[in-house]
Amino acid sequence: MAGGCVDPDATLLPTLVQYDPIMRRYTRPILPLIPYLRGRGARYLRDFPWPRSSVCLPEQKLQSYPAGFGTTAYEMRSANNYRPKMTAAGLAPTQEVSAVDEHGHRRQLSVAGEFPLTLKVDGQEVVTLMTLGTRPEELALGYLRNQRLIDNIADVASVTVDWEHERVDVATSHGQGITDWETKASKRTITTGCAQGTVFSCTLDKLYDVHLPEVTIRQSTLYGLLESINTYNELYKKAGAVHGCALCENTRVLIFVEDVGRHNAADAISGRMWLEGIDGGSKIFYTTGRLTSEIVMKAAHMGIPVLLSRSGITHMGLELARDLGVVMIARAKGKHFLVYHGHRQVEFDAKPKLRPQPLRDVPHEKTGT
Repeated sequence: MAGGCVDPDATLLPTLVQYDPIMRRYTRPILPLIPYLRGRGARYLRDFPWPRSSVCLPEQKLQSYPAGFGTTAYEMRSANNYRPKMTAAGLAPTQEVSAVDEHGHRRQLSVAGEFPLTLKVDGQEVVTLMTLGTRPEELALGYLRNQRLIDNIADVASVTVDWEHERVDVATSHGQGITDWETKASKRTITTGCAQGTVFSCTLDKLYDVHLPEVTIRQSTLYGLLESINTYNELYKKAGAVHGCALCENTRVLIFVEDVGRHNAADAISGRMWLEGIDGGSKIFYTTGRLTSEIVMKAAHMGIPVLLSRSGITHMGLELARDLGVVMIARAKGKHFLVYHGHRQVEFDAKPKLRPQPLRDVPHEKTGT
């Protein structure tokens, strides 16, 4: 299948072949697509492992794929909202490998993919991200948004992923790249982020311009949300070695993304929010990873006032959450959680019964003889 956009008047998409990133070649056909001009509302699948020279999906056409393709379908934005031209070049999240277990038996297993993806804006190299590659377009957009390198999605003309050359090219509408790029690039902070770990000066300069709403969250809502999230993490259960992040509202999981680093997953969610015009003011951001200063920054730039994690926090993350007014809840598993900041915004309406603490024997002090 040649690269480029599908003919908007076509009634059939070509037969797809899957790209094998290990062998670096296309493999056998998967399944011919049936006519895609169907139904009402433009839909497309984001999680299907498209070939590396993927198609540009026409925005105004109605697309419908057979059951079983991908894992998530969602409405594209209406014609009244701006959306840049984008490829749909997501890769399969896992690769099949063999390993020998403790009994000396060989087993076939799935492992998480990891691919370099170099982000360029109008030809200028910005960063190379290590990623699963399942949502490369959204990852690129979210990175640019969360780093405050581009503030308006209307400035993005197109996002084109080319896995053969391991890059994503973002073209701006003005063609002049990132404003004041040399100054921004000269002032970077290396953070604790896995698979990313860079903060530009403009990210920090614009951070305190953010004004988050003061929200109240019920304890029962937290429990319901944690129960809902337990049904996700499929890739982690299958292959491990990934972090998961979710955009949530009340007890519902709106978007769930897994990647080799929680920062990539957060950026992919941010990119999706940017594309869909989703406001973060009533949302909760969940992550399986620790709540560091960089995760707090990303939540603030997305306009999300509540952070929830099953892991721990860092002191700098806590200080920043206090400064920005982010509710920080961590160590959240089962009925247990710790509110490190914003406890007055939590309504404790479902307190579990206190478990009696076992008595501990106090050792007797030894006497000399």
